[in-house]
Amino acid sequence: MTNNAVSRRTAPAKINLTLHLTGLREDGYHLLESLVVFADVGDHLTVRPAQALTLTVDGPFANGVPSDGRNLVLMAAERLRALRGVTAGAAITLTKALPHGAGIGGGSSDAAATICLLADLWQVPPLSPEEALPLGADVPVCLCAPHATQMRGIGEDLSRAPYQPRGWLVLVNPGVVVPTRDVFALHDRLYPFTPPDLEPMDYVKDADDFAMWLAGQRNDLTKVASENQIAPVVQEVLKALRPLAIDTDMSGSGSTCWALFADQARAESCAKSIAADHPDWWVSAARILP
Repeated sequence: MTNNAVSRRTAPAKINLTLHLTGLREDGYHLLESLVVFADVGDHLTVRPAQALTLTVDGPFANGVPSDGRNLVLMAAERLRALRGVTAGAAITLTKALPHGAGIGGGSSDAAATICLLADLWQVPPLSPEEALPLGADVPVCLCAPHATQMRGIGEDLSRAPYQPRGWLVLVNPGVVVPTRDVFALHDRLYPFTPPDLEPMDYVKDADDFAMWLAGQRNDLTKVASENQIAPVVQEVLKALRPLAIDTDMSGSGSTCWALFADQARAESCAKSIAADHPDWWVSAARILP
């Protein structure tokens, strides 16, 4: 990158196709196992050289997103500067195209994209997953985009998935924010931890194998959000997504839900139908990356 260059990067939506809660550490962090994929819809980051470090937020979901030190983008930038001894600044613009508080890693993916852009701008190594973990449990996995990745531990144990899923997702967010802390706490009060862990993917060789594997997995937070008055609309969303889908569930702590389709035409048909029936919902058909 030249000194006056402007660089851009998409921060792709992070989709938890599975989320198994397997235990709780003494420090209160949840142990989990998850398969994460990334979709070709996301927020957009632009950086340009500047003396100071600043953030501007625009886009359809900019309302309510802070542009000060509370934003994970600036937290990530400051951490990269501190750990790499950087004194330069940058003018960062975040265009919010994803609903926030939606369980699809918007803020974490924004932070990961920022780390990559600024590392290039400042000519320093990006943060490692271990260095990024204090920013949040989902930031390390977002640094793995666009590759399908298995998460374990509290989000620090990452490995490339043995099989890289292909296909299309329909993502639907009904406009209900599910507080992550609340839904995890409610799970701990109401439900036991439910091993087994993720089933091994060694036998998965094609799309049919993957569909069979995925059918045996789960998101342990779906029932928490949908059955306990946190976000009962999740069940309505899942019902709307199920016809013709290979599989469907909630992503992360919600309330965004996903449906998996083999081809673009069926995904776009589903998205068009749901958007027509529910114009107040955010609906997007998106290809699984890479």
